[in-house]
Amino acid sequence: MFLTRSILVGSVVLASSFAACTRAPKPAYLVYVTNEGSGDMTVIDPNQPQAVATIPLGKRPRGIHASGRTIYVALSGSPAAPPGVDESTLPPPDKSADGIGVVDLAQGKVVRKLFGGSDPEQFALSKDGKFLYVSNEDASGVSIIDLTAGKVLNTLPTGEEPEGVTISPDEKFVYVTSENDGTVSIIDIAAGKVAKTIEVGKRPRSVQFLPDGSRAYVTNENGANITVLDCKKQEVLRTIALEPGLKPMGQAMTKDGSKLYVSTGRGKKVLVIDTATEKVTASVEAGQRPWGIALSPDEKLLFTANGPSDDVSVIDLATMTVVRKIKAGEKPWGVLVLAQ
Repeated sequence: MFLTRSILVGSVVLASSFAACTRAPKPAYLVYVTNEGSGDMTVIDPNQPQAVATIPLGKRPRGIHASGRTIYVALSGSPAAPPGVDESTLPPPDKSADGIGVVDLAQGKVVRKLFGGSDPEQFALSKDGKFLYVSNEDASGVSIIDLTAGKVLNTLPTGEEPEGVTISPDEKFVYVTSENDGTVSIIDIAAGKVAKTIEVGKRPRSVQFLPDGSRAYVTNENGANITVLDCKKQEVLRTIALEPGLKPMGQAMTKDGSKLYVSTGRGKKVLVIDTATEKVTASVEAGQRPWGIALSPDEKLLFTANGPSDDVSVIDLATMTVVRKIKAGEKPWGVLVLAQ
C-alpha cells in the first residue's frame, strides 16, 4: 500500500502519498476527485480500500481536467446556491478566491492560480493544452484563457448560469450549456464568437460527443431527459426520455462510442445508454446524488462522486454493481482518471 505522511505548515495540513512502498506495484492510473465542501482533492488508487492522498486546493473546487502531469481545477469564492435558495440571504462572494488552480503532480500541490473570469465552474481544455474555455456561472459568459500567457483572451456571452463546457472532437466548436435558459451556446473557435444557440431542455448540465463528432448528448436535469444534437446541422435530432425522478447530470463515453454512461444526481442511479439504439440498457444505484463520473482507462470500472455522502463509488461495469465506496472529502464533485 502507499506510504502516507502529513506535514503541518502554519495552519494548513498537507497530505502527501506519492512515494510508493517498494512492496506495492505502481498503479496503472489514479483517480482525482475535487471536493467542493472541503476545498481539496482526494487521490485514489483503485487497488486500495481508501484514499492515498489529499491535496489542498482552495474554495469550492469543481471542474477538473489534466494536461500531461498538470491538473487544472476551477475554484470559486461565490457561495453555493442550490435550487430554491434565496440568494439574497447568502454571504457576499469572495472574488479573490476565484481562479483556475494549477496542480503540479510531481510536487503534489497547487503551484499557481490563473484568473479564469468570475465564478468559474466547469471548463474544457484544448488537446494541445494551450487553451481553456471556462464557464463563469454568475457572469453569463465563457472566458477563453491562453495558458502560455496565463491570461484571459476574451469573454463571450452565453445564456444565464453557464455550466457544462465541451470541445467538439474536431476542435472547431465549444458547446456550453445554460442552466437558467435551457440552451446550448455553440462557440465557433476560429471566429471567436457564438455561432448559434439551441434550445434543449430544463436545466441542461453537460455535453458529451460521439468520438466522430456527429452527435452530442445534453443532459437536462429538471427534464428527466437527454437531448440528442445533430452536430453537422447544429440542431436538435430527438429527445431520450428517462424514468420520472431521474435527474441526468454527468456523462462518460466509451472510446468506441458504443455506450454512454449517465449519472442521475438525486435519482441515485448510473444509466447505460446504447448509442446505436439510444435506449437505456442497464442501470445501477451508485450512491447519494452521483454527479461527476469517469471511466477507468480499460473501461472496466466507473467512478462517481457522491456529494451528500462524501464518498466515491467504484462500479464494476461487467456486473453493474458497486464493488467499493471510498471516503473522499466534503461534497465530492468532479472526477478525473489519469494514467500514471
